[in-house]
Amino acid sequence: MITYILYTALAGLALLVLLPRLKTRYFFQDLSFAISSIKIAISLYTIKKRKPCYSMLDGFLDKVAKHPHKKFIIFEESSYTYSQADKESNKVARALSTHAGLKEGDTVALFLGNEPHFVWLWLALTKLGCISSLLNCNIRSKSLVHCFSCCDAKFLVAGADLKQAVEEVLPTLTEQGVRVFILSEHCEVEGIESLSDKVQQASDQPLSPQLRANVNIKSPALYIYTSGTTGLPKAAIINHERLWRSTFLQSIAAVRSDDVLFVCLPLYHTSGFVMGLCGAIERGITVVLKRKFSASNFWNDCRKYNVTVIQYIGEIMRYLCNTPKRDNDKDHKVRLALGNGLRSDTWEDFLQRFGDICICECYGATEGNLGFVNYCGKVGAIGKEHFLHKMGNKYALIKYDTEKEEPVKNSKGFCIEVPKGETGLFVGKIEERAPFSGYAKNHQQTEKKKLRDVFVKGDLYFNSGDLLKIDKEGFVFFQDRIGDTFRWKGENVATTEVADHLLMLDFVEEANVYGVKVPGHEGRVGMAAVKLKENMDFDTKAVYQHVKNYLPSYARPRFVRLQDAVVVTGTFKQMKVKLGQEGFDPDAISDPLFYLEDNNNYVPMTQQIFNSITDGKIRL
Repeated sequence: MITYILYTALAGLALLVLLPRLKTRYFFQDLSFAISSIKIAISLYTIKKRKPCYSMLDGFLDKVAKHPHKKFIIFEESSYTYSQADKESNKVARALSTHAGLKEGDTVALFLGNEPHFVWLWLALTKLGCISSLLNCNIRSKSLVHCFSCCDAKFLVAGADLKQAVEEVLPTLTEQGVRVFILSEHCEVEGIESLSDKVQQASDQPLSPQLRANVNIKSPALYIYTSGTTGLPKAAIINHERLWRSTFLQSIAAVRSDDVLFVCLPLYHTSGFVMGLCGAIERGITVVLKRKFSASNFWNDCRKYNVTVIQYIGEIMRYLCNTPKRDNDKDHKVRLALGNGLRSDTWEDFLQRFGDICICECYGATEGNLGFVNYCGKVGAIGKEHFLHKMGNKYALIKYDTEKEEPVKNSKGFCIEVPKGETGLFVGKIEERAPFSGYAKNHQQTEKKKLRDVFVKGDLYFNSGDLLKIDKEGFVFFQDRIGDTFRWKGENVATTEVADHLLMLDFVEEANVYGVKVPGHEGRVGMAAVKLKENMDFDTKAVYQHVKNYLPSYARPRFVRLQDAVVVTGTFKQMKVKLGQEGFDPDAISDPLFYLEDNNNYVPMTQQIFNSITDGKIRL
C-alpha cells in the first residue's frame, strides 16, 4: 500500500513538471521515461530493504518458480528451461562445495568463453555465497596471472579449450596455492583437476540459503575487468546493488516478457553479462547465447531463433553494415537494439538497410557511478537529460585542458562548468545513491578516478575520462576520450571526428586516429591506422582532397598506416596508445606508411623522409 501511494505521488509530480513541456516533441518519451524511472526507483528501494539480501540469484529463483518450463538459454542446438538451468547450477554448486571446499566469501575466477556452463558456474557460486571474477578468455601469460591475482582468488575454473593457456601459468598458480579445475571429465596434468565428471555425479537438489546468509546488498557480487587500451586490466568491484541497477536498462527500453534476446557479446564484460544476461533474468525472458559475434551469420541466427531484441557494442553495427547486401536484410523479427558506441553515420545506414528497429543507445562505464540513456532514439546521441535523473544525481561537464591533461580551475581553485553546447569532462558526484566502489587491490588507480574539491571544498566526483557535450534540448553527445584528444599547432584534435571523416571515403572500412610524438615539436601530430575495403586500393589523391575539404590543416593526419585489421580490445574499442608508441618509423613498421608531403599529397613514407623529420630538416 505504501509503495502504491509513493508511486502515485511521484507519478503525479512527474506529470506536473512535464505538463508545461507538453508542446515539446519529446513530451511523451520524457513522460514514459519518468514513469519507468519511478517504477525502477521503487523496485530498487524495495530490493535494498529486503532481509535477507535479495540478490540477482533470488530474482532468478523467483522466475524459476514463476515459469519453470520457459526457455532460458538457447545455445547452438540445445536449449535449457529456467528450471533446468537451476538444477544444472545446483549440481555445479554441490560439486564445487564437496570437491573444492568452497565456502561463503571465497572468490573464484571463471576463465571460459560464452557457453551455458558460464551461466551455471555463476549461479552456482552465488548460491554458495561466493564472488565470481570474470576473466577475459583472450588474455594470456602475465595479464592472466595479474587478473587472477588482483582479486585474491584462490580457485580457477577454466574451459576445456583453454587448458593450454592455464598450463602456461600453472607453476605460478601452484606456487600461490591455487586450486585449478577444468571443465573436462579427465585431466592428466598434475595441478589441474577435472570438474565435469564431478558435476555429473552431483545431486541437483536445491541448496540451503544459509550458505549465503552473510551476503548483503553491498557485498561484492562480481569482479569485471576494464578492457583499457594499454597496461594491465583493472578489476572493477560490482556489488549486488550495482548489479541490480545496471540490469534495469532493459526495463527502460521496454523489453517485454515475451521477447527473445540475442547475446553475442562476451559474458566476461558488463554489456553481455550484466545488461544482457542479468537484464534478461530481471525481465524473465529467453536468451539466445552465441560463442562470439559473427557478422555473416548474425541475421540468419536472428531469423532461426525468432530474436526480437539484439545487443551491440562499438563497431558491431558497422560490421553488420559492411556485409554484402541481401534481399532478405529486412526479413527478421528484431524490433529493438540495446547498446553503446554507435556512430551517427552507421546508425542511419543500419536503419535504412535493416528496417525500422528502435535503437536504445546508452552511456556508462563498468566502474562508473552515473550514465545516460537515449530513450528518444535521437540519432547520434548517447543519452538525454531528464529532470528526474538530474534531481537524483549530481553531475556536470567541466572545462578540461587537453594539453595539460587536467581540469581548468577558476581563481578560487574550483572547476568551471561549461555552458550548454560546449564540450566538457563528464564528472559524477560520488555519494550514497551514486557510489564508486573502485578497483580491487588497486588503490592508486581507484584514487586516480576521483576528483576532489570540484565545486566546493570537500566534495568528491568520479572522473569519467570522457569528453561530452549536451545540447539545448538536453541530448548528450560523446566527443572523445581523455588521451584520445591530442593537441597540435595549439589546437585540440578530436580523434573520433577525424576518423568519422575518413570513414566517408568509399574505400576505407575502418579508421583509428591517434597522435604521435615528433622530436622538436610540441604536442602530437595526427596519424591514422586504416583498413581498406576488400579489393580496393588506397587512393592518395582522394584522401588528400577529402581531408583538405573537411578538416582544418592541423587536424589532417600527417601519417597514414595501412593495416589488414585495425586492432581492437575484447569490446571492440580501438587500441590507440600502442600504435602511438610505435610511431611512424618505416624501418620499425612493416605495414605500408604514407606521409602528407607539404600538405599537398600523400606519398609513400621512406626512411629518408623519416630521418629528415626526426633531424628537424622537415618541419611539420
